[in-house]
Amino acid sequence: MKLYSSVITVIGHKLFWISLFFGILWVNSLMGTTDIKNWFIENTLTVIALLFLIFTYSKYRFTDYSYFVICVFLCLHVYGSKYTYAENLFGFWLQEVFHSSRNNYDRLVHFSFGLLLYYPLQECISKWLKIQVNLALRLPILIILSASALYEILEWLVADVFFVEEGISYLGTQGDIWDSQKDMGLAFLGVVFAAVTFHFYSALKKSKKTTKLT
Repeated sequence: MKLYSSVITVIGHKLFWISLFFGILWVNSLMGTTDIKNWFIENTLTVIALLFLIFTYSKYRFTDYSYFVICVFLCLHVYGSKYTYAENLFGFWLQEVFHSSRNNYDRLVHFSFGLLLYYPLQECISKWLKIQVNLALRLPILIILSASALYEILEWLVADVFFVEEGISYLGTQGDIWDSQKDMGLAFLGVVFAAVTFHFYSALKKSKKTTKLT
């Protein structure tokens, strides 16, 4: 009976359905991948992120919204690894719609990195690390920009040092010599947009509470 109750509780939890959806998409990306070596390289960071979320769950838990936006970002990433970023089918569709000269799926993911991960970072800094609110609103911007730069360095190491044969497909620069800078710029724009939006949302929420009290 206790086991049955536990199972019902787990199934009724939003995080269960978020995890199930991601798991199905992740397996699908592996089964349908066009470049298995690239898939494993791309998903190294996915595994690290999942291990972090799993091992910190018992002590530190994000809100359901944070888990949701993290899931959305990881889904975008693993979908990119299915075909490689430069050959992504959704990216080709966007290319046709916007008459672009390249497959911009990688640009979408880098922008989403800043846009979607701002709130989980802000939550982590303010609730876990207990840093003052004003600083917690700004620090995620610096963290995202730093992480973007670090990721570009890791891309270079992976492509030029560790997996030279997979370098071109992994980088997905598509002939753009400024690809790294543009990727970092888009992540920065994404996180700034998220920070400004969250700031105004928080100010509006605070204003409504003050009005009710008066």
